[in-house]
Amino acid sequence: MKLLRVGTAGAERPALLDRDGTLRDLSGIVPDIDGDLFADASALARVRAAAGTPGVLPALDPAGLRVGSPLGRIGKIVCIGLNYHDHAAETGAAIPEEPILFFKAPDTVVGPEDTVLVPRGSRKTDWEVELAVVIGRTARYLSSAEEGLAHVAGYATAHDVSEREFQIERGGTWDKGKNCETFNPLGPWLVTADEVDDPQALPLRLWVNGELKQNGTTADQIFPVGEVVRYLSHFMTLYPGDVINTGTPAGVAMGQPEPKPYLKAGDVVELEVEGLGRQRQELKGA
Repeated sequence: MKLLRVGTAGAERPALLDRDGTLRDLSGIVPDIDGDLFADASALARVRAAAGTPGVLPALDPAGLRVGSPLGRIGKIVCIGLNYHDHAAETGAAIPEEPILFFKAPDTVVGPEDTVLVPRGSRKTDWEVELAVVIGRTARYLSSAEEGLAHVAGYATAHDVSEREFQIERGGTWDKGKNCETFNPLGPWLVTADEVDDPQALPLRLWVNGELKQNGTTADQIFPVGEVVRYLSHFMTLYPGDVINTGTPAGVAMGQPEPKPYLKAGDVVELEVEGLGRQRQELKGA
C-alpha cells in the first residue's frame, strides 16, 4: 500500500493512493498514519480490506491539496552517517567499522513539497537524498538482519538537509547541522514493506535547479537496512513509528570541488527513491 497524509500542516488526514493512482480518504477507517496503526494488526487489516473493496474508500480531489509527511507523531529519527561507499570516498572519510549515528528531531519533518528554510547565517546548506525506514514492531536486541527487516513497516523518500559548517566546524556533534527548521522533508508516500522486494536495490536521485547531482543505489550501502535495524536495537529500543534515515550516496555539495555549490534561497531541489515517490522543494531564507 501507498499511505499518505493530506491537508494543511498540523491538520492532515490519512489517505491511500490506490493501484489506479486515485487518492482515497482513510479517515473513516483509521484516525492517522502513525505508530499506533502499525502496532495494531487489526487496524492494518481494516485498511487492507477497505483498499481491496471497490466503493468503500471515497475519492479525494488532489487539486490544490497539500501532501504532508506520510507519518504522524514520529517518535524518534535515527540517522546513519557515511553509509555509502561512494559518499565516504568523495568526502575522504574512512569506511566506518560500525554505523555512525546521529539524531534528527521529529519537528524537523515537513511535507515533500513544503518550503525548506536556509538557516540564518548559513553558508553551507547541503542536500542528501535518503531511503527512510519506518519501524512497525518494537525492536530490542535483535539477533539477525533478517529479524531487522521483519520489524520494518515500510519505506519512504527522505531529504536529510544538512548545514555543513554547523555540522563540522562549530564543535560538538553533528546534530547542530542537522536539526534546523524544515531539515527533513519526508514522503510523499509511506510504501508498506510488502511492496518493496529488496530495499538494497533502490535507485536514488537528486536534482538542484534541474541538474542531476546524486544518482546512486541502496546496493552501495555499507550497512544494509536489516543490519542497521538489528544494530540499533542493541543501543536503543525502536518503537512503531520511529524513523531511520539510512544515509546518502555520492554527489553532495560538500564532496564537490571549490567553489562548492551549496544551496541558497531561490534554489529548487527535486529528489526521489524509485518506487517511493518524488519530492520538490523551493528554498527560502529563514
